[in-house]
Amino acid sequence: MTSEWKECCSRMSDRLKLVMIKILPKKTFSRIIGRFAQSRASRPLIRPYAKFFKVDVSQAEKPIHQYMSLSEFFTRRLKEGARTVAEGSRVLISPVDGRISEFGTITNKTLLQAKGVSYSLLELLGGDEERARRYDGGVFLTIYLSPKDYHRIHMPLAGTVTHYTYVPGTLFPVNPLGVRCVAGLFAKNERLITYIDTQAGEIAVVKVGATIVGSVRVVYDETLTTNVKQGMTVKGTVEKGPFLAKGDELGLFQFGSTVILLFEPDAIELNPRIKTGEFLHFGEAIGVVKKASGEADGTEEEANQRNSIT
Repeated sequence: MTSEWKECCSRMSDRLKLVMIKILPKKTFSRIIGRFAQSRASRPLIRPYAKFFKVDVSQAEKPIHQYMSLSEFFTRRLKEGARTVAEGSRVLISPVDGRISEFGTITNKTLLQAKGVSYSLLELLGGDEERARRYDGGVFLTIYLSPKDYHRIHMPLAGTVTHYTYVPGTLFPVNPLGVRCVAGLFAKNERLITYIDTQAGEIAVVKVGATIVGSVRVVYDETLTTNVKQGMTVKGTVEKGPFLAKGDELGLFQFGSTVILLFEPDAIELNPRIKTGEFLHFGEAIGVVKKASGEADGTEEEANQRNSIT
């Protein structure tokens, strides 16, 4: 079989899968699967799931037999000491375990989804023009969480949670097929955006829903969730928002998805080794906060923090 024929077959297979995905009632299906996964009836599926997706159960907080449902296992915490949070007040860390899908500069309010595929920052942020202007020219980092990964989300930098936006949408899969074939995927899927005030300015943590993602949860509001019936865009202020240290838990996915980090222009510098396709562990250093405008020269400690990411 020639390479051209293989490529043709692959494209045909992608189109067929995409048609099936579009036909599927994704939100209803995801809610049904989510409810089942939270029930004890799903418990017998934990071991087959872990085996099929090659989950490293040795890093789980509890032995696998102690999880009472597939959802409980999926949202498992890590065993103490399984991850190390990179030190340094200016050092930025990965908030999740996952693979880098794309990263770069936000140009003309547009982000790169995949090679040859881009999407609108304004649409991603639910039509928030003020924030689209704020982040234009800044840095973005997109991280994909596969079914085998740890699915809790943590603070990339210390800060205070100030605002959130829930944007209803569809639930296309965010795996490589979806990213490659669905134009504007991340601006079409359900998403919950958390805005955090940090020493790097405001940071947006965009949590993108996907097929079979029962919901996205956050620690600062137990009533806030995604994939609700007849959902509407909701923008809110977190009154007396909590201050969370770097590495503190921010939320979780009930089944896998994608996190997109947004930074204001000239706020941070990414680690030079950040590359598309690289796997990141929660707590790993991914960048450093730049010196703020008008700030005095940094201390020796801050210089060391900057050098630690190179």
